[in-house]
Amino acid sequence: MEAVTLAFSSDAPPLSVIAAAKVAGVNISVNAGAVPSGSPPELRLSCGVSLHGVNTLLRYIGRVSSLPNLYGTDAVQSGQIDQWLDYAPIFSIGSEFENACAYVNDYLLHRTFLVGFNFTIADVAVWTALAGIGQRWESLRKSNKYENLVRWFNSIAADHSILNETVAAFVGKRGIGKSPAPSLKSKEHPPKLLTDTINSNSNSSFEVDLPGAEVGKVCVRFAPEPSGYLHIGHSKAALLNKYFAERYNGQLIVRFDDTNPSKESEEFVDNVLKDIETLGVKYDRVTYTSDYFDALMAMVEKMIKQGKAYVDDTPREQMQKERMDSIESACRNNTVEQNFAMWNEMLRGTERGKQCCVRGKLDMKDPNKSMCDPVYYRCNADPHHRVGSKYKVYPTYDFACPFVDATEGITHALRSSEYHDRNAQYYRILDDMELRRVQIYEFSRLNMVYTLLSKRKLLWFVQNGKVDGWDDPRFPTVQGIVRRGLKIEALIQFILQQGASKNLNLMEWDKLWTINKKIIDPVCARHTAVIEQDRVLLTLTNGPDKPFVRIIPRHKKYEPAGKKATTFTNKIWLDYTDAASISQGEEVTLMDWGNAIVKEIKKDSNNKIVGLIGELHLEGSVKSTKWKLTWLPDTEELVHLSLVDFDYLIKKKKLEEGEDFLDNLNSVTRKETFALGDSNMRNLKQGEVIQLERKGYYRCDSPFLRNSKPIVLFAIPDGRLQTSLNN
Repeated sequence: MEAVTLAFSSDAPPLSVIAAAKVAGVNISVNAGAVPSGSPPELRLSCGVSLHGVNTLLRYIGRVSSLPNLYGTDAVQSGQIDQWLDYAPIFSIGSEFENACAYVNDYLLHRTFLVGFNFTIADVAVWTALAGIGQRWESLRKSNKYENLVRWFNSIAADHSILNETVAAFVGKRGIGKSPAPSLKSKEHPPKLLTDTINSNSNSSFEVDLPGAEVGKVCVRFAPEPSGYLHIGHSKAALLNKYFAERYNGQLIVRFDDTNPSKESEEFVDNVLKDIETLGVKYDRVTYTSDYFDALMAMVEKMIKQGKAYVDDTPREQMQKERMDSIESACRNNTVEQNFAMWNEMLRGTERGKQCCVRGKLDMKDPNKSMCDPVYYRCNADPHHRVGSKYKVYPTYDFACPFVDATEGITHALRSSEYHDRNAQYYRILDDMELRRVQIYEFSRLNMVYTLLSKRKLLWFVQNGKVDGWDDPRFPTVQGIVRRGLKIEALIQFILQQGASKNLNLMEWDKLWTINKKIIDPVCARHTAVIEQDRVLLTLTNGPDKPFVRIIPRHKKYEPAGKKATTFTNKIWLDYTDAASISQGEEVTLMDWGNAIVKEIKKDSNNKIVGLIGELHLEGSVKSTKWKLTWLPDTEELVHLSLVDFDYLIKKKKLEEGEDFLDNLNSVTRKETFALGDSNMRNLKQGEVIQLERKGYYRCDSPFLRNSKPIVLFAIPDGRLQTSLNN
């Protein structure tokens, strides 16, 4: 790369440009005082060309950077980055500072970066704008007033330490000095659309508009069946509907497709609504297909009269075979009177009626078997969770869905591509009903490795006691993965990265957990645990005669995590694996204390370590030791822990068609390890995420109640290769 010199006035160093160059690997020579006070900075290239102005220089650095995607992955992201470059100077206006912090804090609620899913010069510009404020920002940073903003700031600093070095070189406690005032245009907030989150890569299909969509006139629906809890696949559908409703300033209806009373319940309705709220999906109203039962019955009777539907008493297995062989039913040409006589039997729920169903008269010769006279109505004597035993007949999804979509004013019905063969059926039924057309928009079903998403199969695990319920951490339900320790922000990022692609996706869980780690690591408190079994006592011969306590941060880089009390004693507990790794005479580092030298290793007759003798060597260098060990004081204040690890419910990445999931069950999917924890863990709250140092991330499922009952901590995957519990 050609030689580059950055020239600027001494009283206004362009912190964002200097930081961006360092991050981007762009080698520049700094020439402070080379331009008059009040003049914009210049980038002087060896070819004789000079570039002027902070934003121009940032864009140049973004384009020539060795760091990929620093100026976005496409033109849309570059435009979004430009908006943030214009916005960043607002932080330097005293009267606007708090408003700007509040705005960006809200904006970052479900985001790791300002634009897309990559670190860009937008992050550099806003980060350095905050850092350049000096003491005012540092005070606000410690107050936890703007939690999302501080999380983002700390995460950027942790990932790019060169930024801190730049700030240390150019910023004092009072700040970097006066930054040029932004234009009125730059005070405008960047558009607060979900597209900012979604446009993470060029594979995202969100650049494709909904066909025929008009701003202010779009109405979409999320239509779950209340026969289970929402899982990760449903989450994709819910979030895509939310996205399009927001994008077109339209409406989103949550509609429960409650047409099968045998599988549905109010419990499922309540928990689906809970899951929708957890996902942050805002809807305009909730409806039920059962709201339209009378209208649907009137419609099917009209279609029977018009010869567009008929009642069939063919046995189910024979009917299925005839459909596959394109053979017309013997009932297909019944008279209207014959059809209504059988329909009335169905309405009364008689034995004769239970042998019948209503079928649409479509096209038995169509190679698309969904067009071969699908079933519209069946008998079901089970009471309905909303309407009780009022009805003995219920519409199928294929019949009810197009009717209710058209009736509720849905403009675009988002359906996963697994329904592709039924699209022609959907449109034909709408035509036969003489209702307005609804546009279908397809997206791919989200499939996860080692995961079952069929509610029928998930129900088997619940009913057979293989899991603790629908919120079991081994389940792919929203409640299950949240209970495992997943942050909804990570789930949203993960799903929206897939976009509305129609390509079939078999996704790895590791990618989701990697996103989650980036969110929790910068903010979660650190604690210490020692595995209870075979733990080893290290006696420090020159340790404190009396225990003493120090107050230290729960997270050294995130002050809002609070403080913890650490007790120092002359006898401390170590994990057996740590004790076994130490050689006699070796110097080790005791974390948060200092170095110690192990003088003696005691073993029993089976050569098992039963104790260590050592002495503190606090003047020793922590850089020179091989082992940095976690430890706990030998006191009565320690708490009992149950550390729980989980594995996949099935042992194959993907079950092939026809494979029985029961033949592929993992034999061990839950493992409990007992440990001791530091006394500060008595204060953990249910749902709190922590890191047990050198052990991993955990979510508190059951907090401290009494000494005899352990605190239950669920292990959170971090995206690294998972070790099977069956090994």
